[in-house]
Amino acid sequence: MANTYADTYSAWMKDPEAFWAEAAKGIDWDKPWDKVFDADAGVYGRWFAGAMCNTAYNCLDRHVKAGNGDALALIYDSPMTGKVEKYTYAQLTDEVATLAGVLADKGVGKGDRVIVYMPMIPQAAIAMLACARIGAVHSVVFGGFAAKELATRLEDAKPKAILSASCGLEPGRVIAYKPLLDEAIEISSHKPETCIVFQRPEKAADLTAGRDHDWQGLCDGARAAGRKAGCVSVAATDPLYILYTSGTTGQPKGVVRDNGGHMVALNWTMSNIYGVSAGDVYWAASDVGWVVGHSYIVYAPLLAGCATILFEGKPVGTPDAGTFWRVISDHGAKVLFTAPTAFRAIKKEDPKGEFLKKYDLSGLKALFLAGERADPDTVQWAEDMLKVPVIDHWWQTETGWAIAANPMGIELLPIKHGSPSVAMPGYDVQILDENHKQVAAGKMGAICVKLPLPPGCFPTLWQNDERFRSSYLVDYPGYYMTADAGYKDADGYLYIMARTDDIINVAGHRLSTGGMEEVLASHPDVAECAVIGVADQLKGQVPCGFIVLKAGVDRDPAEIEKEVVGLVRQKIGPVAAFKLAMTVARLPKTRSGKILRGTMRSIADGEAYNMPATIDDPAILDEITDVLKGRGYGGRV
Repeated sequence: MANTYADTYSAWMKDPEAFWAEAAKGIDWDKPWDKVFDADAGVYGRWFAGAMCNTAYNCLDRHVKAGNGDALALIYDSPMTGKVEKYTYAQLTDEVATLAGVLADKGVGKGDRVIVYMPMIPQAAIAMLACARIGAVHSVVFGGFAAKELATRLEDAKPKAILSASCGLEPGRVIAYKPLLDEAIEISSHKPETCIVFQRPEKAADLTAGRDHDWQGLCDGARAAGRKAGCVSVAATDPLYILYTSGTTGQPKGVVRDNGGHMVALNWTMSNIYGVSAGDVYWAASDVGWVVGHSYIVYAPLLAGCATILFEGKPVGTPDAGTFWRVISDHGAKVLFTAPTAFRAIKKEDPKGEFLKKYDLSGLKALFLAGERADPDTVQWAEDMLKVPVIDHWWQTETGWAIAANPMGIELLPIKHGSPSVAMPGYDVQILDENHKQVAAGKMGAICVKLPLPPGCFPTLWQNDERFRSSYLVDYPGYYMTADAGYKDADGYLYIMARTDDIINVAGHRLSTGGMEEVLASHPDVAECAVIGVADQLKGQVPCGFIVLKAGVDRDPAEIEKEVVGLVRQKIGPVAAFKLAMTVARLPKTRSGKILRGTMRSIADGEAYNMPATIDDPAILDEITDVLKGRGYGGRV
C-alpha cells in the first residue's frame, strides 16, 4: 500500500479490485474468491464472490491460534454498576463458543435470524459473535426499545430466537426489558421459538415456561458437557447481520451487512484511518444498537487484535463530566471515537475542563467524532482541552465505515474545522445538482457516491431489493444517494451541511441549517443548538434556532437570543431571515445523540408526529412544545 493519502487514493482509483484484493490479505479465508468484484451479482455487484469465511473466527480464534490468547480483547466498564470486567482473547473465544453451542442446541443454524435485545454488557458482544460463529444472522435492537417497534422488527426479520437481558440501567432508573419483549411477541404475527434471557442482579425477569430460558444456566450446562460450537464457514456474500434504520414510510429498513467485504473494509480502517494496531486499546463510546457499536465496539477492534472498551454509562452524570477522562486513563485508550453531542454535553457541564486535570490522558493519541456534524466550536474546544488531533469523519448506517475521514494511519492531513476531510478509498464522492451534474467547488448540492459502493457497504435491504433501489439508487442513476447535502472546497475537502430535507427554502433561497448552527455554536454562552425551518405564509419557511446555554451562564436569555440573531445576520446576511432564537433547557435526541430536528419541525408547524422510537427522553418534546407555544408557534402557519 502507498504511504500518502494521495498515493493511496489514486492506487484505489487506478485499480479498485487490486486495491481490495491486497487489503483482503489481512483476513483469513476458508476458500479464496472467484472474483474480487462480481458486477453481475446483486443489485450493483458483490465483493469477494465465491469466497468462504467466518467472521467470529477472524475476530477471535485466529488470534488465539497465533499465540495471542492471553492478550486483552474486551474491557467492560460500567459506572452504572461500578463493575469492570476484562476478557482475554482466549476467554472471549470460550464464552462465544459456549453460547454458540447453546444456540445450536436450540436449533439455530446457518441463515437463521436472531434478535439481540441487550443493554451495554459483555453478553451483548458475546451474543453477536456467537451468531456469527454458527452462521446465524443477528439483528441488534436497542435494549428498552418500545414493544411496537420491536414487533415490527420481529415481523420483518422472522427470528428463530431472541437473546435478551432482564433489564437495562439508566441514571436513576432500572428499565425492565422482559415486559417489553413479551408485549412485542404478543402483538407480532411472528413468534420466535426461543428466548434466552441473561438475568441481571438489578432486576430479575419472570421466564415463560417452554419458550424462555436462563442464559447462565444454559451456558453452565453446555460448559459442563464440554459443548462448544465450531466456526461455520459461510459465503463472503452471506449476511452477517441486519440493522434496522428508520424509514420515511414508518416501516424500518433492514440494512444488510455481508461477511467478507465487511471484514476486509473494517480491518483496513483500523490501521489506515484510526492508526491503531494489535495490542492497542480502542474505545468507541457508542451503543451496540447503533452501527458504530457494530463496527467499532465489536467487529473492527477484534479483527485488528485490539482491546475494545464496552462502556455502560453516559458522558455526564455517571457520575460527572469527567467519566470519559477516567475511562481513558484507567484503561490506556489510544483512540476515543464518540459523537459530537457527547463533547457538547461535557463542555456544557465543565466548560473550563476542570475534570481533565484529575486524570492522565498521555496515552490518548486522537479523538474521532461522527454521528452528527461536528461544529467548529466543539472541535476547537476539544483540541484545546485534549491537545491531540480531533478528527471529524462522516459515514452512515448504510456504509458501515467512513465515507470521508482524515486517515491518521496513512498521514494526518491538515484539519479544517467543519469538514470531515476527504473521501476514503472506495468512495468516489461527487456533489450533484438537480440535473445530476457536478457542481463547482464551494457550491451546495446533493452528496452522492458513484457506484459500485466499496466492500463493507450494504448490498441491499433485507429481502427488499426494490425498496433498496427506490430509496437509494433511483434519484441519481449510477450513484448512491446519501440524502446529505453539502459541498467540496478547492482542496477536495467535504463539508456536510445538512440532511437534504433540512435544507430550508426561505423566499426561494436554499439555506443550510448546518451553516446557521455553526454560527449559533460560536457564541461563547451557547453549549449546543439546533436550527429548523418553520412554515411561514410569506417566505415559505423561516429559520428557528434553539439554544442550550452553558452551565454557570448567569445572563438574561433574551439578551443572548438577540446576540445570536445578530451573529447570523452578520455572518450569513439578511437573506437568512433569521429572527427567531429560543432558549431551551435541553434538546430532544436519539440515544446516540442525534438531534430530532424533524420532530421539532412537526411540533412547530402543528403537524401530527409519531414518537421517535430511539428518543432518549420523551419528556423533552413537551418542554419544546411549551417553549414554542410561548412564542406563538405550534400550529401557527
